[in-house]
Amino acid sequence: MAGSAKAPATEIEVAGHTVRLTSPDRVIFPQRGFTKSDVFHYYLAVGDGITRALRDRPTTLQRFPDGVEGEMFFAKRVPTRGVPPWLRTTRITFPSGRAADELCLADLAHVAWAAQMGTIVFHPWPVRAADTDRPDELRVDLDPQPGTDFADAVTAAGELRVLLDELGVTGWPKTSGGRGVHVYLRIQPRWTFTEVRRATIALARELERRHPALVTTAWWKEERGERVFVDYNQMARDRTIACAYSLRANARATVSTPVTWDELPQVDPDDFDLRTVPARLAEHGDPHAGIDDAGWDITPLLEWADRDAAAGQGDLPYPPDHPKMPGEPKRVQPSRDRDRPR
Repeated sequence: MAGSAKAPATEIEVAGHTVRLTSPDRVIFPQRGFTKSDVFHYYLAVGDGITRALRDRPTTLQRFPDGVEGEMFFAKRVPTRGVPPWLRTTRITFPSGRAADELCLADLAHVAWAAQMGTIVFHPWPVRAADTDRPDELRVDLDPQPGTDFADAVTAAGELRVLLDELGVTGWPKTSGGRGVHVYLRIQPRWTFTEVRRATIALARELERRHPALVTTAWWKEERGERVFVDYNQMARDRTIACAYSLRANARATVSTPVTWDELPQVDPDDFDLRTVPARLAEHGDPHAGIDDAGWDITPLLEWADRDAAAGQGDLPYPPDHPKMPGEPKRVQPSRDRDRPR
């Protein structure tokens, strides 16, 4: 029995460029029945929002050529052949010292090209092409641990908002697309990754100090308990978070969605998906529309970091694939550390 014919490829004009969409009827989200064409047109529909999130940022592409139940890989390099001449890239340097030319969004056509290449999730660096060594975005990742849930992450985010108000800086919340909450701060691009990570640790420690039963900065899972982990290593070089309006590679095709502080306690992350978010954006606009208005001076956080260091709270462990960093404690799970006092 002959198989059904494949839908023909189409050419679509996006931001003044022609983008070819092949295999539009390929199923990408089997449980929802969403196709490659659905994914492609979703990204066109949220163009203003995702362009704001990605513009001028080197971006790692999480690709699923055969759908979310198939093989996945992270594309950190744009191919040297077979790409449109208008496609923009930016050179980034990994912790190892190796370099790569990553996709760097200039317009919505870059997102469309990536969707054609099987990209589901967009992972931008917290830097701009003008200076890839100095972040302009400080990201707070509130990650619920076993025994906690989205509601706990929302509660932690609310307490973080109080802290940010005291500092005089605006936080921009969004759902992670799963159980977590992300809060972004737009900062002045004056500091290195090491300094911005240090500031993030100081912010997380102050939040933990005020709410020790709710929040933890413990890197080792065995020490976290049933609390919300502030994943400070998301500010380490080459660590990225799914951007605003990015799809997530789960069965429901959820979206990491910007929300207002007032609506955050009322939302369910499963309400935001490939079908619902374009209509939400069209009706209500982007809650992150003002995120680029001003960059904040993180000096107060660095002063907190100095205070903590003077009190004996120095650096915390880096991710395991990073080279050993100056001042970093041992990367040994506490229960296996023979030198740790018992």
